[in-house]
Amino acid sequence: MKAFEIIKFGSNLLKEKKISSFILDSEILLSKTLNKTRENILINLNQKINSKNISTFKEYLLRRSYNEPIAYIMGEKEFWSKKFYVSKGTLIPRPETELLVDKILKIYNAKKISILDIGTGSGCIIISILSCLKNSNGIGIDISKNAILTAKKNALKYKLTDRVKFLNKSLDNIFGKKFDLIVSNPPYISSKDIKNLSDDIKRQEPRIALDGGNDGLDLIKKVIYKSKYILKIKGMLALEIGNEQFIKVSKILIDNNFRIKQVVKDYKTNVRCVFAYYN
Repeated sequence: MKAFEIIKFGSNLLKEKKISSFILDSEILLSKTLNKTRENILINLNQKINSKNISTFKEYLLRRSYNEPIAYIMGEKEFWSKKFYVSKGTLIPRPETELLVDKILKIYNAKKISILDIGTGSGCIIISILSCLKNSNGIGIDISKNAILTAKKNALKYKLTDRVKFLNKSLDNIFGKKFDLIVSNPPYISSKDIKNLSDDIKRQEPRIALDGGNDGLDLIKKVIYKSKYILKIKGMLALEIGNEQFIKVSKILIDNNFRIKQVVKDYKTNVRCVFAYYN
């Protein structure tokens, strides 16, 4: 079979399974199969594909047909112009979270700071920050062992193991150290709304990284409360939050003696990131 025939076969199968990005996904899976760029395949659509590669492609196709996200099949996801390893123990990095990184880098341009990343997942946030803030260092924590293993792989990939440590710890177990910046993209979807997420997310990504409790604010409250005790004087808390949570999150911050410095809206004009100083 030729490449264009394989792509068409894959597209048709994924379309039947109601995968909306069926053509793109088929092309991407073939690029993984052949270890070539998607662009290379698209300009060589008449190339012949051997039976071994066809078999491998069909295995990837089957996984995708069961709503396994492309990022998990590929084993990586692009974030902040870098490719990060991802695994089923980590949330897949989202473009919205790049807004958090972008604003932090503008605030701390070339400064030397210490950072704590709570619920680090793949480590994409803290690694992206440290790759730009060359004199800074930090710690990423997560209660998932798999997430920490993945984050360590990413730190090794980007040669940051001397400036970032990843620890399999809960927030409750951080003592004796204070930070200039605490950053977190905590679970912020309310338990009742998990069912409304796409199958790719609700059936495949770790629920522990999505479920924010009854009102979606359980972990956000915990991060805010704990941050009071581990932020340095004039230290900053940078949070990613969910849609329509800003008013409630603002009240929690103010009640805990934080002063909101800035907010960042996402591509749909929802307040997505909140930056607050501890008074």
